[in-house]
Amino acid sequence: MKKQSSETLRHNSVRVIVRVRPLNEREITRGAKCLVSVNTNDRQTLIVKCPDDSDPSNSRASKRRIREFKTFSFDRCLWSVDKMDKHFSGQSALYDCLGKEFVSHSLEGYNTCIFAYGQTGSGKTYSMIGTSDDPGLMPLACKDLFEQIEERSKMDICFTVTVSYYEIYNEIAMDLLSARDVIQKPVALKVRESPVNGPYLENLSEFQVTSFDDVLAFIRVGNNARITASTRMNETSSRSHAIFTIKIKQVYLDKNEKKTVEKTSLFRLIDLAGSERAYATGSTGSRLREGAFINKSLTSLGRVITYLSEGKSGSIIPYRDSVLTFLLSDSLGGNSKTAMVACISPSDYDESLSTLRYATAAKHIHTNAVVNEIKEIKFACNADIEKELDDMTRLLTELRAEKNELEGHKYESIKLKSIINNLKDVYETRISSLEKENEALRMHLRLAIDSIRNPIFFPKLTNSEYSVNDIVYDCIDDNVFEMFQNDIDTLKFDLYNFSRELIC
Repeated sequence: MKKQSSETLRHNSVRVIVRVRPLNEREITRGAKCLVSVNTNDRQTLIVKCPDDSDPSNSRASKRRIREFKTFSFDRCLWSVDKMDKHFSGQSALYDCLGKEFVSHSLEGYNTCIFAYGQTGSGKTYSMIGTSDDPGLMPLACKDLFEQIEERSKMDICFTVTVSYYEIYNEIAMDLLSARDVIQKPVALKVRESPVNGPYLENLSEFQVTSFDDVLAFIRVGNNARITASTRMNETSSRSHAIFTIKIKQVYLDKNEKKTVEKTSLFRLIDLAGSERAYATGSTGSRLREGAFINKSLTSLGRVITYLSEGKSGSIIPYRDSVLTFLLSDSLGGNSKTAMVACISPSDYDESLSTLRYATAAKHIHTNAVVNEIKEIKFACNADIEKELDDMTRLLTELRAEKNELEGHKYESIKLKSIINNLKDVYETRISSLEKENEALRMHLRLAIDSIRNPIFFPKLTNSEYSVNDIVYDCIDDNVFEMFQNDIDTLKFDLYNFSRELIC
């Protein structure tokens, strides 16, 4: 029998982090001024200054507005404008204040979602994905996730992790992991709705991963398949919304309640396309059409954020106005812990102000996040299950003992291998020495045999002419040959035995 966890619903506000990017070369060239500042005392207050007439990048705004300062307050404001500034916040600062917490929530069983929002060229993709030298939230979160999974696996928790990656381009969902090579285009997917799980994409590719390297490979495949283009505002402008989803399933035994617990959570990391104005981007043709679809979906998202922030009971939230809001309906106002990374340019007054207003509305949204947990109840009267549980516990203990024993054998094997290598060196030295000695004896034997077979005759001397140093060949008989042959056979036998010992 299975039942859903009865944990009480907890209301969670959407967390909002604002990040101010540096001035780019285009802005520096045209003499743009920084209009944004962050209160360094609390790191939560952002101040936006209305541009004056001398600012060429905001002439439209300066003509419409009086001189004023606008103040906004968020969960955290990250100053990424100047690396030389002591208050500079890089990629690690963004991850520390947001990513770590959401990885932990995912492992607790909560659905989580982090999405980057802002105008085109405001640093959304950099914040979410980053570069190989300076990775963003997505790779940092995946690395931390698998490090924690490795630690938790030691506590007898079984993890299964799968990933999917899709983009929404011109209101069409495209599978970024379906292409087998760079030539093949992503597959278009149909949007469906389940009465139990809500909106989903039919036939979306999901791949099981077991390490951070696996995830990183799929992220690269998806990013390479994603649609980008150059505009006046951004050389590599993302022309689609990209949604990377990590599904985490964990199963373990609650020994206190004698129940098998299964937790399943979704961790969504979203890089939205940037809002843009045609006169600013200089878009025409297909780029202009793409921009229209991007603005349409972002307008729908803004409308949903506004409705949710007002919190009016009985109001119908317009999730179905776009594919983006429909697929993310649960993340925006349902069972999810959600965060928004609002990226702004320090010099663009109108666009930054628009982003900050949406971010202000988003922080008033409340979601109903619960632990997605299912427990399999064990009845006390069921003796078979009790016995099976005991058997599994005993088997696990035995397997651990065998593992420790194997580790000990492995250590002994290494020691024996070292001893064998040392003995091999000793025997090789002895064999070499015996071979040299054998060769020397063979040489002496050949000389002796040659002197016997070919004696040197001298004139016969009288008895009075013999001395003690004269060689008497007549005294050498056949026994000498037999003695030398025995020595040779003995040496060969010793050499054969040493060779066998070395091989064994």
